[in-house]
Amino acid sequence: MSTEATENNNIYIDKMADALAKYGLYVDDLCKIRILEPEITNQSEKLRVECQDFISRTTEFKNDADEFIGILDSLANEVEKDKMRTIGARNLLRSVEKQREGQKQKIQVQLL
Repeated sequence: MSTEATENNNIYIDKMADALAKYGLYVDDLCKIRILEPEITNQSEKLRVECQDFISRTTEFKNDADEFIGILDSLANEVEKDKMRTIGARNLLRSVEKQREGQKQKIQVQLL
């Protein structure tokens, strides 16, 4: 195709695109008829990509948060176990202390 024929073809396509635009129809880069303006189509595609990226990052954040919560729950369980062991040891120590006090009093009574 000659350069002149290509230019004539482009002019024809531009005129056709202008005529269709009056009726809310548009011609894209591939010469396909579209309902949306090319700029709106591009913005919609950009928004779609940004939304997918946002959803991906949000999902990753949720997974990280769930993992962090799991670690904290595990740590809380360990702390609770240690707390119970400490309370048990303290109670045992008090019991032994009372037994010794009782034995001490018993020995003092026997000495008198």
